[in-house]
Amino acid sequence: MIHAAVSHIANQLNQFLKRSFDLNEDVVVMSNIVEQDGTLAPNANNKLLVFLVNIERDATSSRYPGGSRGYELSASSYPPVFLNLYVMVAGNFGGGNYPEALKFLSNAVSFFQRQPVFDHQTTPDMDKRIDKLVLEIESLNIQDLSSMWGILGGKYLPSVLYKVRMVSFEAGDILSQLSPIKGFLA
Repeated sequence: MIHAAVSHIANQLNQFLKRSFDLNEDVVVMSNIVEQDGTLAPNANNKLLVFLVNIERDATSSRYPGGSRGYELSASSYPPVFLNLYVMVAGNFGGGNYPEALKFLSNAVSFFQRQPVFDHQTTPDMDKRIDKLVLEIESLNIQDLSSMWGILGGKYLPSVLYKVRMVSFEAGDILSQLSPIKGFLA
C-alpha cells in the first residue's frame, strides 16, 4: 500500500510536468538519492525525485470500521491502521541545470497546491485499496532540515516535504462472523 500511494503521487506529478513542458521522457522518478553503499542512485540525475522519508501512525483518526460506530458490523476483523507518509520531492539537477531544479520544483508545488487531494473521482486509476490521499506541505526549521539531509546521506537538494494523510492498512482477515441482533436500537 505504501508503494501504491507514493507511486501514485509520483506518477500524477510526472504526467502533469510532461504535459506542462511538452516532454517525451519522464522527469519524475520514485528513487532514493543515494544507494545503501553511498553511490548515487542510477537514473536519478536531472530528475525530480519522489521518496519516502518517514511513516507515522495517525493517532487522531476517529474512523470506525463497519459502519456507524460499528453497530452494523457483520464480521469482526482487525481494525485498520491509519498512517501518515512523509514524502519528499527534491530536484536532483547538478551544475548548470540548477535552474531546472527550481523550475520543476516550483511547478510541483503549484500542482499539489491546485490538487492536494487524490481520490477515485479525481484519479480513477488510483489503487482500489486507497480511499483518498491528502497532501499538506510540512515545514522544517533549518536544524531539522540539516538533520534530515544528514540521515538521507546526500547533500542538500532544493526540496519540499509533504505529509500525506489518510493512508490506511486493512489486514482483510475476517476473525469471526457476527449474527445481527434483531430489534437492537443504538
